[in-house]
Amino acid sequence: MAFESLSEKLQNVFKNLRGKGKLSEADVKAALREVKMALLEADVNFKVVKNFVKSVEERAIGQDVMSSLTPGQMVIKIVNEEMVKLMGDETTEIKFRPGNEITVIMMCGLQGAGKTTTIAKLAGKFKAKGKKPLLVACDIYRPAAIDQLQINGEKQGVPVFAMGTNHKPVNIAKAAMEHAIKNGNNVVIIDTAGRLHIDEDMMNELIEIKENISVDHIILTVDAMTGQDAVNVAETFNEKIGITGVILTKLDGDTRGGAALSIRSVTGKPILFIGMGEKLSDLEQFYPDRMASRILGMGDVLTLIDKVQSEIDEDKARELEKKIKKAEFDFEDYLEQMQQMRKMGGMQKIMEMLPGVGGLSNKNLKDVDWDEGENAIAGIEAIIYSMTKEERRNPDILNPSRKKRIAKGAGVDISEVNRVVKQFDQMKKMMKQFSGMMGGKSKKRFKLPFGL
Repeated sequence: MAFESLSEKLQNVFKNLRGKGKLSEADVKAALREVKMALLEADVNFKVVKNFVKSVEERAIGQDVMSSLTPGQMVIKIVNEEMVKLMGDETTEIKFRPGNEITVIMMCGLQGAGKTTTIAKLAGKFKAKGKKPLLVACDIYRPAAIDQLQINGEKQGVPVFAMGTNHKPVNIAKAAMEHAIKNGNNVVIIDTAGRLHIDEDMMNELIEIKENISVDHIILTVDAMTGQDAVNVAETFNEKIGITGVILTKLDGDTRGGAALSIRSVTGKPILFIGMGEKLSDLEQFYPDRMASRILGMGDVLTLIDKVQSEIDEDKARELEKKIKKAEFDFEDYLEQMQQMRKMGGMQKIMEMLPGVGGLSNKNLKDVDWDEGENAIAGIEAIIYSMTKEERRNPDILNPSRKKRIAKGAGVDISEVNRVVKQFDQMKKMMKQFSGMMGGKSKKRFKLPFGL
């Protein structure tokens, strides 16, 4: 998980601050030295770290903080606010031209940063907003990139304009614009060529497209796992062609995360989205305040709510609520809940967003075998799929002979079937009680899988 080491170190610093009834100036300076080291080890730009620590120190040793009843909490609050400011204060949305005017987005980045996949992810997001995107294959040096764009475009239900590898990128882009006008596409996303390193030919190609087509946004895709190099790449692209924003990929991997904390400050350009996995749905809007909360181990409930609301059908959620209240929750509902949880990235991703739990991930949750948990869910699914429709809808008819048949169909011992049935009965009772407690007058509620 990104920021794992940084989160752990910062939380240790904060734990020591919370334990003190009163803070001296020396306490604050000692804590900030540790914060400084933690940020540098996370590969945050040195100048950024220096300015960040200076800003926190100036605010933290003020009279209001030192005489506060909870000075440790006040310092943590200041660190949180300064971290949000570092990453951009406000969320930056991609602005579209009004009506059916065409918004042109040119995507650029080095080879291996995940640019082509990110383009398809973006197109899916725009399509969900009611836009009609067109993807344009201008990476003429890698036939595989054109194929990849076409495959992912098809998966997203988005058209791809390609002319092969024998035309200049600028001419492909011009032809794509004509195609977009004829076919009513109002967002054109151009996939430009990536290189293993920044070179003059690459930049000239981008400049040529920019000079011949009215480009609204130039978005750079950078690999968060490259750390400080990602910041250097962003700075160079910005100097050469003037980027309007950045998408950070692979932030779900084993990355120190320094790029997320440095890019805005170094380039002055916002982070627009973050890639949190390989699936075409694994692209999140970047919220500086939510990212700061994740880094400081405070969870990210708002992103979790967004995931729930985008993945879970509201009508189905209401229907499920009625079933739970009437004690009609059955194995088909149970199966659907497990599938919805998987859509949101599985139990690990959900747990990491819960307040207090994200901070435990380094110690307690690191020892959890998430693969084993996913395998257990797959085992439960196999048992449910081995039931008849009647058995799923009416678990009370599951007698020993039926359980024996189900166990054989799922390839497990009958004791496993008994265990799943027992767990299901216990969860059904618990969800009914939970539903009774939560059934007040609140008009707007959302449901998490398994009643989390």
